[in-house]
Amino acid sequence: MSSEHMQIGEVAARTGLSLRTIRHYEETGLVTPSARSQGGFRLYTEADVARLMVIRRMKPLGFTLDQMRDLLEATDRLDAGGELTDAERDALLGRIRGYERDAAEQVEKLRTQLARAEDFAATLRERLAPGPGLDPGSGGTRP
Repeated sequence: MSSEHMQIGEVAARTGLSLRTIRHYEETGLVTPSARSQGGFRLYTEADVARLMVIRRMKPLGFTLDQMRDLLEATDRLDAGGELTDAERDALLGRIRGYERDAAEQVEKLRTQLARAEDFAATLRERLAPGPGLDPGSGGTRP
């Protein structure tokens, strides 16, 4: 095995994704191992890991597998450096801009949710803090 190739276990450790999840992404066509060992083991490159990290970052923002596939296709076509007309390049960049806007909106929604969750946790902490005349070990009852 080449030093530039990793087996699925190392990829899982590096990405924080489970083996099952990585295999699922392969089955759905989001990522394909760059090679196979003589024994048939999946082998991945740094580019494969980077692709999995894009997927991992999109997932909590609510993107669907089809949206992930679409974005990865657009970035793959741009990165390939092949012959693209200006119109094709602009269309691909427009697709990516759309995903960037969607991601920014989701991030803002998550910030709002996090702020609300932090407020709620603070409210609970305040209720649990012993007040004047309360015995902290008695469950909040007065002695």
